[in-house]
Amino acid sequence: MNSQTEKIRKRYNRVARFYDVMEKPMEAMALKSWRLELMKELDGKVLEVGVGTGKNIEYYPSGLDITAIDFSEKMLERAKRKAKTLNKNVELYHMDVQNLEFADGTFDTIFTTCVFCSVPDPIQGLKEMGRVCKSDGKIMMIEHVRSEKLILGLLMDVFNPIVVNLYGANINRRTVQNIHKAGFSKIEVSNLYSDIVKKIMIYPER
Repeated sequence: MNSQTEKIRKRYNRVARFYDVMEKPMEAMALKSWRLELMKELDGKVLEVGVGTGKNIEYYPSGLDITAIDFSEKMLERAKRKAKTLNKNVELYHMDVQNLEFADGTFDTIFTTCVFCSVPDPIQGLKEMGRVCKSDGKIMMIEHVRSEKLILGLLMDVFNPIVVNLYGANINRRTVQNIHKAGFSKIEVSNLYSDIVKKIMIYPER
C-alpha cells in the first residue's frame, strides 16, 4: 500500500470499534432499505468491495458464491465475526480495491455500498473492478457524492478536510465523473436521496 492508502487504512482501523454506531443514523433513515434492494440484484459469482464491518452480510441471498474484501484488517475482523454468527458462507480477504488479487473476468457481479468516498485513487479502484468483472457482468454501487447544488456543494468542499482527517471518507467525491474517467461508457445513474446518494450500474462490455 502507498502512504496515502496506509493513512486511510489506519483511520478505518481506528474507528472500527465505533463504526456501526456512527453509521446508525444513516442506516435508520434509508441506507438499510437501499442495501436490501441492492442485495436482490446479486447474481452468479459475487464480489463485495469494502465489506467493512459486514453490514451487508446479513442480507446476502442464499445460494450465491460470495467473496468480500476490505483494506482495513480491524473492520474485516468484525465482518468475519458477523459472518460466523449469522452462519453466512462468504470468503473474506484483506485486500485493496486499487490492487485486486483476482484474475481478469472473475466475477459476474461486483458491488459497493458507500465505499468509493474512501478509496485514495478512485479511478484506479474503478478500473480494477472493471478488470475482474466479466464482460457480460455488472458493477452495482450505492455511493454518496458531492452535491452539484451551489451552496451545498461548497459546504461539502469546506467540511471535507475535517471529515477526511477524522474518519477517512471524502464527502465531496464526484464518483460518476470518476467512472467516466475510468473508461466506462455504459452506466445507469439514479438518485436515491436528492443528488447526494446515488445508485450506479456499470456494464463493463469489453
